[in-house]
Amino acid sequence: MERILYYDITKGDDSLTVAQFLKRKGYSSASLTALKKMPASVLIDDVPAYMVHRLHEGCRLTIHIRETAVSEKIPPVSFPLDIIYEDEDLLVINKPAGLPVHPSMNNYTRSLGNALAWYFAQKNQPFVFRCINRLDHNTSGLTIIAKHLVSGAILSTMVRNRQICREYLGICRGRVTPPSGTIDAPLGRKSGSIIERTIDFEAGEHAVTHYETADFQNGHSLVRLRLETGRTHQIRIHMKYLGFPLIGDSLYNPDMEWIDRQALHAASLTFPHPMTGQPMHFTQPMPADMLDVLSGRTMPR
Repeated sequence: MERILYYDITKGDDSLTVAQFLKRKGYSSASLTALKKMPASVLIDDVPAYMVHRLHEGCRLTIHIRETAVSEKIPPVSFPLDIIYEDEDLLVINKPAGLPVHPSMNNYTRSLGNALAWYFAQKNQPFVFRCINRLDHNTSGLTIIAKHLVSGAILSTMVRNRQICREYLGICRGRVTPPSGTIDAPLGRKSGSIIERTIDFEAGEHAVTHYETADFQNGHSLVRLRLETGRTHQIRIHMKYLGFPLIGDSLYNPDMEWIDRQALHAASLTFPHPMTGQPMHFTQPMPADMLDVLSGRTMPR
C-alpha cells in the first residue's frame, strides 16, 4: 500500500523536529520506526531528511508510506463487500450478521478479512488487515478498516481516547425499564470460559454503556446504545445486567423465538478523519431480520 502525505509547516510548528511534528499529528512511535525503514519516506522541500531534522515555517514536509507486507495468514477469497465509503486512508464496511471479522481455525476462508484480502489483491495492492472497531460474528453493521500503518495507528488512538462515537441498535423483549440511563459495570472473563465475559466488580475492566428506548413494537423494545468504552461483548452483557438481554443471543440469552442471532446492529459511526481531521459520519439502517421482529411480519420460530 502506497500513500503520499503533504504537510505545509506553519509558524506554530517552526523549529519542531520531524518526529515531534508527526507525533503531534497522531503518529505512533511504531509508525515512526516503520517509516525510518522505508526508503526516502521523509522529505523536506523534496530533499530526503531524518526524523531529527528541524522544520521551519514555509517548508513542506512529505511523508511517503510504502507498505509491502501483507496479512499472510488471511487467504484472499472472493465474495461481496458492502463498502459504504472508501478513500486513500480508510474504508467503512457494512458487515452482515453471520460473517466473522477474522478467519479462525474452524472458519479459515469466510471472513471480512478474506474478502478484503481479495479486494486488494484484484488491485495488485499489498494489504495488511487492520480492523479498528471489531464486531462480533453475529452483530451486523458499520466497521472501520485502516488502509495503512499511519491511519491505523491514529484510528486506534482515537478508539482509546473515545474520539470515535459508536451507536448501536438492539432489540429486547418487553418494555425496557427505566427507558433510558447509563450502565456502569466492569467486565471480566467468566471463570472456566475463554469466550464468555461477565460483570466483575473486583477485577473487571471499566465499562460504560449509555442507552435509551427508541421504539416499542410487537412486544419488543428497540434500544439505542452508545458505547463509552469498547469491551468484548459489552452491550450484550450490560443489557443482561439491566434485566433486558438482547433477544437471539445464543451465548447470554438463547431467546431464539423471533431471530436466530443477537439482535444488535452497529448503526452509526462519527469520528474525525485520521489524516485531515474533517468530521465523518456514517449511518446504516437495521437489516431485515431485526425490522421483521418489530413489525411482526414473520411468525415466531
